[in-house]
Amino acid sequence: MKKTWGIFAAVAVICIGLGVFIGHKQTSPQQADNAAVASLLSQSMPDAHGKPQELSQWKSRPLVVNFWATWCAPCVEEMPELSELQTELDAGKKVQIIGIGIDSPSNIAEFIGKYKIAYPIYVGGLSGTELSRQLGNQAGGLPFTVLIDGNGKVRKSYLGRLKMDELRKDIASL
Repeated sequence: MKKTWGIFAAVAVICIGLGVFIGHKQTSPQQADNAAVASLLSQSMPDAHGKPQELSQWKSRPLVVNFWATWCAPCVEEMPELSELQTELDAGKKVQIIGIGIDSPSNIAEFIGKYKIAYPIYVGGLSGTELSRQLGNQAGGLPFTVLIDGNGKVRKSYLGRLKMDELRKDIASL
């Protein structure tokens, strides 16, 4: 009887380990499509106030592009930290953070009215989801963040809540 339980426990541990591995593999960001950054920077999106903005204004500048939604708790939790980071980065004019909301214009406008965000927020809506997939977010999860160098190459992708120390280190390596 003890032997049967031991075998059962070993099989269960192996199955759990395999499930975690496969789940992690499927939700890890994929390599971005080469044309994805060009596609991003060719877009025009309304800002949080509804005014159309050309994303080409950020060409040749390192970017942190954060896909988020007002209903996404981890997204909302990391926004004050991203805002603080943008304030730090503004001192050296090194890197620009931009937010692309996968949400309705009214929800984003209401959110921005309540919170002070130190970086531009754009309304991507549902097309923002497809753009995030092109940039490597095959799982379609939020938050999803992409670090792009000044040459338009995706240097790193982050799925889930950001670890700010890791992001700072990655920005410093640009």
